[in-house]
Amino acid sequence: MIFTVLNRVARFIDQVNEWIGRKIAWLTSLLVLIIFGDVVMRYFFNTSSAGVFELEWHIFAAIFLLGAAYTLKHDKHVRVDVFYARLNEKQQAWVNLIGTLLFLFPFCIVVINSSYKFVENSFYFRESSPDPGGLPARFIIKSTITIGFFLLLMQGLSLVFKCIITIFNPSNNIKP
Repeated sequence: MIFTVLNRVARFIDQVNEWIGRKIAWLTSLLVLIIFGDVVMRYFFNTSSAGVFELEWHIFAAIFLLGAAYTLKHDKHVRVDVFYARLNEKQQAWVNLIGTLLFLFPFCIVVINSSYKFVENSFYFRESSPDPGGLPARFIIKSTITIGFFLLLMQGLSLVFKCIITIFNPSNNIKP
């Protein structure tokens, strides 16, 4: 019974992050087009804009922050696999469980707690770019810090549930 509940919650979190990740992936194409346009404007027309430059960084930040949970879901994050690859499925689940509980969760919680006030103040003051021609509504991109780490925390929770199922339910069909 408990494994069924853990499985359902893990699948729901996975579905949310899969949907967000697929939508965020389209931002990479948009970013390429914007950078291409910026390069053309700079080198052929000798003009540039602070707003375009900031937009490039904002889109990159959104891709990175909001796509981190999707990356974790697909196990594409950076890891040293020298020993991990040689472990069996249950041993890998233990490594993932311990690593998530000791490193991922505390890091996400610290970032969420420290960024929340930062984002709240930015919204309160309707922060915008200090640069002439810069983008308004900087508070929107700052909110992706808290949102992105919350999504990453939730994906970590999904990973923990899958690891528990792998370790303690040998008849499972879920891979962390």
